[in-house]
Amino acid sequence: MPFSPTRRSTPACSPNCSRAARSRARRASRSPVAAFNRISNYDAAISDYLSALQPDGTASEFPAQSNGRFVKLQDLRYGENPHQAAAFYRDLHPAPGSLVTARQLQGKELSYNNIADADAAWECVKSFDAPACVIVKHANPCGVAVGATPVEAYAKAWKTDPTSAFGGIVAFNRPLDADCVRQIGENKQFVEVLIAPAVTDEARALLAAKANLRVLEIPLDAVQRDGATAWTRGRNAHDVKRVGSGLLIQSADNHELARAELKVVTQRQPTAQQIDDLLFAWTVAKYVKSNAIVFCADGMTLGVGAGQMSRVDSARIAGIKAANASLSLAGSAVASDAFFPFRDGLDVVIDAGASCVIQPGGSLRDDEVIAAADERGIAMVFTGVRHFRH
Repeated sequence: MPFSPTRRSTPACSPNCSRAARSRARRASRSPVAAFNRISNYDAAISDYLSALQPDGTASEFPAQSNGRFVKLQDLRYGENPHQAAAFYRDLHPAPGSLVTARQLQGKELSYNNIADADAAWECVKSFDAPACVIVKHANPCGVAVGATPVEAYAKAWKTDPTSAFGGIVAFNRPLDADCVRQIGENKQFVEVLIAPAVTDEARALLAAKANLRVLEIPLDAVQRDGATAWTRGRNAHDVKRVGSGLLIQSADNHELARAELKVVTQRQPTAQQIDDLLFAWTVAKYVKSNAIVFCADGMTLGVGAGQMSRVDSARIAGIKAANASLSLAGSAVASDAFFPFRDGLDVVIDAGASCVIQPGGSLRDDEVIAAADERGIAMVFTGVRHFRH
């Protein structure tokens, strides 16, 4: 029978074959499969290039045909739910400091949900220059903080929402040391995955007592914070979302807000400390599922409202979270990932204690919302950038 790319290129072996027979089949197929994969990658690269060419000679960011090239890292026990099959793949050329470059130092095999949540935590914590800690549960940050040391950052992040942090992913952007491990133990926090650029020998010795705890080491030495491309900065250039028989491909949300981009729209001017708090809150809100409302102060989250269909409800939930953690919102800064369509959401965060707000602006009712901020005596800044996350 002639070769067809839609047929298996491995020797036939039924599910009833012996383990030895299956092993022989895999060995026999390894060399030709590698050759076909190399040729396939070459052909796909040419197809991507030629498909992107425009009549004027320029290249489109999105070619007429998209050829994904990924390498399987491992099969997973199951997917998002036990009835779903799953596997973990990496880019052909992964970016430095990305999750797929991790080395697992100990613990059980990573699950599908572990990997998804670990990526959310890792991408968020990499956004900070100061020592930072991010705790993620169900793809949302439930505690984020910066501090003079990693252990200080962790202690502050933990305070935000100890209940949600149970069974979460904890990520650091500095080496994980023994002080952090001891603090996690003192908090009696059950952790699914710990992630850091490095783990000290003393920390590893302490972690060894928790054999099931997954510990990932992801060096950041090769990441260039001011690199010319998303890849050199350790970020994806594009994001992909599967829809029925299709893909949505977009440039990744790699925008990092600068102070110079802020536009003060209220009579009250924010103080330097408020600007710091607003920028911190804005960075966190970028990684919270929409609709996102984030209360912050002094380099830590105080309340996070995530994933609600109504922005008002997200604002209320963030306030409830802070109250449950016995955290005061008086004088806090608030970030909203998208504009307030009405003044009601703004009133909710001000009633809770917010003294300043950062949001994209761009609503048809911006004037009404700005007038409400002036009426309530708070400072508000617009970014001109939205951070929807679905």
